[in-house]
Amino acid sequence: MGKRDNRVAYINPIAAARARGPAQNAGPSIQDYLSRPRPTWEELKEQLEKKKKGSRALADFEDKMNDKWRKELAKNREKLLSGIEKEKDKKITDKEKEEKKEKKEKKKKEKKKSSRHSSSSSSSSSSDSSSSSSSESEEVDEKKSIKKKRKRKKSSVRRASDSSEEESDADSKKKKKRIKEEVDREKDDKFRKRKRKAERSYKDSTSESSADSEGEEVDKSKKKRKNKHKKHGRKKKKKAASHSDSELD
Repeated sequence: MGKRDNRVAYINPIAAARARGPAQNAGPSIQDYLSRPRPTWEELKEQLEKKKKGSRALADFEDKMNDKWRKELAKNREKLLSGIEKEKDKKITDKEKEEKKEKKEKKKKEKKKSSRHSSSSSSSSSSDSSSSSSSESEEVDEKKSIKKKRKRKKSSVRRASDSSEEESDADSKKKKKRIKEEVDREKDDKFRKRKRKAERSYKDSTSESSADSEGEEVDKSKKKRKNKHKKHGRKKKKKAASHSDSELD
């Protein structure tokens, strides 16, 4: 049996590539790319116009949406402004009513003055006294009205302060109650802990004393037993000695 020939023929790759010749290009060459069909200037303008039309449609859509949002915002602003204006109008109307009342009171006072002046034209002396009295009475009325207003303001301020003081007093009372409860709880806990410690120490001392007493009793019982054994041994010795003496006799 001869050996099998496992040798393989060696081929030089460079030589094989040269023998194949130049490789065929599968894709386009540079000349093909340069000589490609290109659009004319008119075709390019048409393409740009088409792109601009698309962007214009989108811009129109955005403008429409913006208009809608602007209208909604304007409506909301009008509502808010109308509410604010109504509040202002109410305040203005209240002020106007107060001013009208004051004007009416002033007119009444002026009429009273004029009537008094007309009646005082008959007698100059009486007119002087009446005018002075009327002016004094008007001043007194004005002072009274001012005092009443001040009293009303003070009473309202006092009520507000009293209510705030009552609330603060209630809060302080609640806080004090909570603090007292916490202190009482802490005291109870401390008292319980002390009780437990005292009970434990008492139990330990009683257990130790009982153990000591038991040990003493055991020692006493052992001593008694020893004494009994000693007495019994002495009696036996005496008996044996007496027995031996009788036998000798």
